[in-house]
Amino acid sequence: MTGVNDIRSSFLSYFEKNGHTAVESSPLVPRNDPTLMFTAAGMVQFKNVFTGLETRDYTRAATSQKCVRAGGKHNDLDNVGYTARHHTFFEMLGNFSFGDYFKADAIELAWNLLTKEFGLDAAKLLVTVYHTDDEAFDLWKKIAGLNDERIIRIATSDNFWSAGDTGPCGPCSEIFFDHGDHIWGGPPGSPEEDGDRFVEIWNLVFMQYEQVTPDERVDLPKPSIDTGMGIERIAAVLQGTHDNYEIDLFKALIRASEEATGVGSDEKTRASHRVIADHLRAVCFLIADGVLPSNEGRGYVLRRIMRRAMRHASLLGAQDPLMWRLVPALIGQMGSAYPELGRNEALMSETLKLEETRFRKTLNRGLSLLDEASAELNEGDKLDGETAFKLYDTYGFPLDLTQDALRRRGIEVDTDTYNVAMERQKQEARASWQGAGGAAEESIWFKLREEHGATEFLGYGTEKAEGVVQALVRDGETVGALKQGETGWLIVNQTPFYGESGGQMGDTGLVSGPDCSLNVSDTRRKADGLFIHEVTVNDGSIKVGDALTLEVDHARRAQLRANHSATHLVHEALREVLGNHVSQKGSLVAPERLRFDFAHPKPVEVSEMAQVDDLANAYVMQNDAVTTTLMAVDDAIELGAQAQFGEKYGDEVRVVSMGKIMEGERAGKPWSLELCGGTHVNQTGDIGLVAIVSESAVSSGVRRIEALTGKAAREYLQGQDELLREAAAALKSAPADVPSRVATLLDERKKLERELAEAKKRLAMGGGSADQAGPETIGDVMFSGRVIEGISPKELKGLVDEEKSRLGSGIVAIAAKTEDGKAAVVVGVSGDLIERFSAVDMVRAASEAVGGKGGGGRPDMAQAGGPDGEKCDAALAAVRTLIAS
Repeated sequence: MTGVNDIRSSFLSYFEKNGHTAVESSPLVPRNDPTLMFTAAGMVQFKNVFTGLETRDYTRAATSQKCVRAGGKHNDLDNVGYTARHHTFFEMLGNFSFGDYFKADAIELAWNLLTKEFGLDAAKLLVTVYHTDDEAFDLWKKIAGLNDERIIRIATSDNFWSAGDTGPCGPCSEIFFDHGDHIWGGPPGSPEEDGDRFVEIWNLVFMQYEQVTPDERVDLPKPSIDTGMGIERIAAVLQGTHDNYEIDLFKALIRASEEATGVGSDEKTRASHRVIADHLRAVCFLIADGVLPSNEGRGYVLRRIMRRAMRHASLLGAQDPLMWRLVPALIGQMGSAYPELGRNEALMSETLKLEETRFRKTLNRGLSLLDEASAELNEGDKLDGETAFKLYDTYGFPLDLTQDALRRRGIEVDTDTYNVAMERQKQEARASWQGAGGAAEESIWFKLREEHGATEFLGYGTEKAEGVVQALVRDGETVGALKQGETGWLIVNQTPFYGESGGQMGDTGLVSGPDCSLNVSDTRRKADGLFIHEVTVNDGSIKVGDALTLEVDHARRAQLRANHSATHLVHEALREVLGNHVSQKGSLVAPERLRFDFAHPKPVEVSEMAQVDDLANAYVMQNDAVTTTLMAVDDAIELGAQAQFGEKYGDEVRVVSMGKIMEGERAGKPWSLELCGGTHVNQTGDIGLVAIVSESAVSSGVRRIEALTGKAAREYLQGQDELLREAAAALKSAPADVPSRVATLLDERKKLERELAEAKKRLAMGGGSADQAGPETIGDVMFSGRVIEGISPKELKGLVDEEKSRLGSGIVAIAAKTEDGKAAVVVGVSGDLIERFSAVDMVRAASEAVGGKGGGGRPDMAQAGGPDGEKCDAALAAVRTLIAS
């Protein structure tokens, strides 16, 4: 029972038996901390619980949390593949106590799990404690029976955890495993501690203090526990290896990489296979959690991880995109524990395939330029940072790929000059994460949520209801009342107003009381269920405790309902037409329109969009009842319900279904089935009509549709019809014949343009001035010289050829005055005269006459120009002079 999947389930089962609630892993994109790029520890989802801003219905929890460390301050990317324990993606096993048990129970639970459940030899375990934590020292002696030598006091911050300069903090106790003296390294705190012999497998954080100021620390009223054990490390220990990449999970993924590339793993290729196996996990889990490759923020980090893996696939000799072919192997290893992998298989595969196809062009060019730039460098040298930046800025070759490509040759990059170059180009996207901030401002909503509980939403069944004022907020602070003319935020115990969520805009409307009236300009959701209404007091005043009547803007809500339901129909139509890889990446449900962003690797063809439009409207006309069902989230997903991008779901979810499948084996089953907390029409027919008005790109792999419904859709289509009828009237044809009539007119126009051009040529060559009366004889040479206007310079050679053919033997010179007042000259010499005369010499003389310089061509045909079109006659005179000389 030492496989990764067995370890995970055993860990969770052990803590469930000991009174813990097994909590699902939170997404890799943190929901409760905008300052973090990715979830990098198990405690992230419990941050507000530890700080007291949030409470849950349990005080003990255990998780297997998926984590990524590849951006911001948590960045292990460059080391992955070259060490035994660095990963971009890893799983953190952890148990948590929120003011329940503390040090004694945490130590006993950890020791029993390791030595009894997992069967580790106690003689191979040792621990560290913070140097002043005598309590932990004594507990380890008492519970584990460890002697003083195996309990090491550490005085550094390695054994004291804190969230920041202020806030909860406390000492740590780390558990180490001794792999044996055949591996170099010393225990923690020794000069050889960086070796691989002693490996930290579990960290117990005793959260017992609050850092009030940098100089003041007080005891927490409810000390808590936060632990973290990397599943890869404990698996290595249990499977008898000190190398994480030798555990069963990585062996399977590396074997898949070997089979796909046809290249075995040896000293030369080992790092590349390990990079591919590790990065495959990271990129697939990130995509499954809604991150797509882009040039900034989380998407840029994802792209860096992808491209590093793809670079190593190239090193292994892969000629075609490789990563997408490994997705089934990952799902086979981790899909049972993380079902989101299976649900997003198509999207993961399509995204990887498209990104690698694009990147191979960048990679081949970048490596060629890098080889050229580093040809004279030797081991120990540094590549100039300006060169590395040019590879990134001009050719899209990231710095980490440049470093990785040079690593094998022992060459580094001068990152100082690279950073200087990057600063000089501030408009380029930064690799580092820019947090959204505002966490302090949000704390007021958590406090109000804890004080008053969640707002009860009544808006599914009514658009008018009564509520009691629970709190008022103005300028970021709670107040007791709002007076006439003042604007603030209103919180009531129940409301029919929908708070902005799931892409649907918040409701507006009116609030009234015995002595007041207020406008509601917006409604939002905060702190997991607190509805806040932005209000302006028109008359009177309101105070906490007042009873109010709240009424939604009915017409606006009706438009929002129609547009939200239409979004569901469009989503399902896109999946049916384009494929199951289509998934929602964002939406806007406004009163006047809807916008829907979805994952798709290429533009949607006109014919495909027509099918989407037809399908959506077919289900509108079906006028099926829109139903909602409350069920467990797992049951909803199993049923086939689509989850909305960016939404957080609890144990129970609303499943909205609309439309009945019209034919096939599933005829009569729901057509669109989605998890959704928004408001919807009662019947699909209430939507009236769906009109898709545009399709465009949002970012790499993400497309956007904009559409109208109901009256707005009819007005749009009526406008289009009016334009068509106006065009038909102007063309004197039926509306249905407009396309063919326009095509005919375009053909006729092209024909007339050709005829006009020919007429201009004939007119130009047919006479004008005395110089154009006809060919003349100069000595024994026939010469035809003409000055023309209204002819494009590029047509002059053709005219000269025609005139030469008519002369048979002779010289032709045509000077044209262009529309901008310049001159163009072409001279042609018949074949029997080119030994005596050169068209190049003559055209150069003509060019000089019109203020030009030079000219060129062949002895039988040459062309030149000049700035003075008024001197075209002089150009011909210059040619005559050369013929006569």
